[in-house]
Amino acid sequence: MTQVLNELLDLLTLEKIEENIFRGQSQDLGFGNLFGGQVLGQSLSAATQTVEAERIVHSLHAYFLRPGDPLKPIVYKVERLRDGGSFNTRRITAIQHGKPILSMEASFQKEEQGFEHGVDMPGGIPGPEGLPNDEERAKAIADKIPAHIRDKILADKPIEIRPVNPLNPFNPEVSEPQQHIWFRAAGELPDNPAIHKYMLAYASDFRLCTTSLRPHGYSFMHPKMQVASLDHSMWFYRPFRFDQWLLYTMDSPTAVNGRGLNRGRIYTQDGVLIASTAQEALIRKRS
Repeated sequence: MTQVLNELLDLLTLEKIEENIFRGQSQDLGFGNLFGGQVLGQSLSAATQTVEAERIVHSLHAYFLRPGDPLKPIVYKVERLRDGGSFNTRRITAIQHGKPILSMEASFQKEEQGFEHGVDMPGGIPGPEGLPNDEERAKAIADKIPAHIRDKILADKPIEIRPVNPLNPFNPEVSEPQQHIWFRAAGELPDNPAIHKYMLAYASDFRLCTTSLRPHGYSFMHPKMQVASLDHSMWFYRPFRFDQWLLYTMDSPTAVNGRGLNRGRIYTQDGVLIASTAQEALIRKRS
């Protein structure tokens, strides 16, 4: 396991400070505000610690309420809304400076047999082998990256991302409102399935909101763009390992009133659908 991956695991492993109350540290990725995926992953980690091990998360629904401070820790308060025969429901509130920055509800279920089907993986998408990863692509345009975030962009990452249809963030072209990336942890993870789920929750916030910018020829790096996740929903279906390649295929069906809707499906490399996401994002162009 690489050092940066071990640091991410530590970040998502919270300190229990009281019954149903946890504390997590923060991560500065260089963009001023806290990365939303961190709060998603930590919230799910907190909720998971309050349910029996055989209950597995099947869905989460979160609202980002305020920008997070990447230099301060976060307190997570978990409310036990339901402990039923088949399902457990938790409400998680992430708090900084005395105010909530995220509210999430997550539902857990014991495994059971039932009907099954899954939409096939889209065809014609090349595999991850031979595709350059984000770090390699960033090095090719390093002179264009703002100096105050250059070191963080070029640093080793705990999650390897290989985009299938990348755009140059400093000179984006108008394209279809869809994108595909392969991603996985940059090293072997423990066998605990819960770890793989909150690692995926963390990573599911990468790139999703930018899908709705593609048909307009803008990127989050444009100086007049204000881009932020407003909410995030996620459904988990089948077992997976986050240290093996997963395909994240995303599309944006609409944008209106300064908001863009984005949807995602996540597959194993052999085509098994393991999760879905949906997110509305603020994509406001300042005058």
